[in-house]
Amino acid sequence: MNELQIFTGLGHTALEVFQALLPLVIILLITPRMIELPKGFLVNTLKGMLFTFIGLTLLLHGIQVGFFPASQMMGEIIGSKDYRWIAIPIGALLGFVAAIAEPGVRVLGNQVEEASSGAIKQHIILYTLAIGVSLFVGLGMARIIYGIPLLYIVIPGYTLLIILLRFTEPSFAAIAFDSGAVVTGPMVVTFMLSLGVGIATAMENRNPVTDGFGLIALIALAPILAVMLLGQIYKNKD
Repeated sequence: MNELQIFTGLGHTALEVFQALLPLVIILLITPRMIELPKGFLVNTLKGMLFTFIGLTLLLHGIQVGFFPASQMMGEIIGSKDYRWIAIPIGALLGFVAAIAEPGVRVLGNQVEEASSGAIKQHIILYTLAIGVSLFVGLGMARIIYGIPLLYIVIPGYTLLIILLRFTEPSFAAIAFDSGAVVTGPMVVTFMLSLGVGIATAMENRNPVTDGFGLIALIALAPILAVMLLGQIYKNKD
């Protein structure tokens, strides 16, 4: 009976995914009336939509019943220890792994490699984003543990971003800002946010709302800075 509990809420998740995909399906059904599409395009696209629906439903439900409670429990255990500083390296490692596993990051890396005709390899983008996320997750854990105000990190971070933007090639600047949105997907957000909230919940003199949240803002900033710095490396190579 316990094994069946993991399917609790699966129908609700499926309904949410269906509601999200429905407008796309409607647009796809209307489009052939406006423009001429290759034969079989619509059928193949609808088949892909079906696989997308199944995959997203299983992914989001798996994250909800697996990653979310596990990471929050880990955070509460770490936050209750005397050596809670260990959350910094653990968070950094988990941030790296979660960014690597993020589906959108791989799609972005593939698109960048294709658009640049192979000049910027997919694995370079992938590891650049993962390293950036890793460093900023570690910084975010330090903020929670030592009570550092969020503005003390965000303001210098965005100031550096504006300065780097002045010296970054337009192509890398565009990739950088897209990276900030792509990295904050279901894997990274669910795992890292619940970990941070769990640590803040278990610690005395910490508010889960004011201290646990804010981590995603740092994670969104991390890939932008990382890709801009990568752009400086490519510029120097030229």
